[in-house]
Amino acid sequence: MARPRKPLLSRERIVATALALVDAEGLQAVSTRRLAAELGVSGPSLYNHFTTKDEILDAVADTVVAQVDLSMFADDTDTDGGDWRGALLAWARSYRAALSDHPHIVPFLAQGPGRRPAGLRMADAVFGTLVAAGWPPAQATHVGALLRYFVAGSALGSFARGFVDDAGAYDPADYPHLGRAHLLPGHQRQVDEGAFELGLEALLDGLELRFRALSEDDRRAADRS
Repeated sequence: MARPRKPLLSRERIVATALALVDAEGLQAVSTRRLAAELGVSGPSLYNHFTTKDEILDAVADTVVAQVDLSMFADDTDTDGGDWRGALLAWARSYRAALSDHPHIVPFLAQGPGRRPAGLRMADAVFGTLVAAGWPPAQATHVGALLRYFVAGSALGSFARGFVDDAGAYDPADYPHLGRAHLLPGHQRQVDEGAFELGLEALLDGLELRFRALSEDDRRAADRS
């Protein structure tokens, strides 16, 4: 029998299959045995490309992060950091869009970028732009972490889906202010996206006030710490 023109297995095919499993059934669905069955290969053949299941999930997580647009961040030649607020705004929206498409991978992503190339490029871009704009490095780290927590949390769940579309579930005798809560599931996108935009703008407003309050002495002192 002639050999197939394309190899039966590749890193890309393994990652795509694992991501499809995570999207459909969650992180718990991914095992080397299940992946091998989905791919129609023997389990040991996976180890020619990945040594552990966590290494596969690392690649899946990095594939999702690679979808995030980083073009809004300052490049190495931009020494004044450009519009750091506008960059964070655009980045957070793109980041949330990528995570919202794959919410089940968010708990794994929350462990940090580790050695994931796309995750490290994103962290480097955010931190570099903030420092170039004049944020002290320690505070730039805090700002990046804050936005990351906010975006990940907003992508992980839905406020609107937390209510049922049964008006009888919210007896006014018990919940006098939830008379229209049963309508929220029908407006999930508007509610969740509206809450995200409101929170993002509020965070950036606060950060901008804090940034303006930083004096040159404050920045130099923070740099030395």
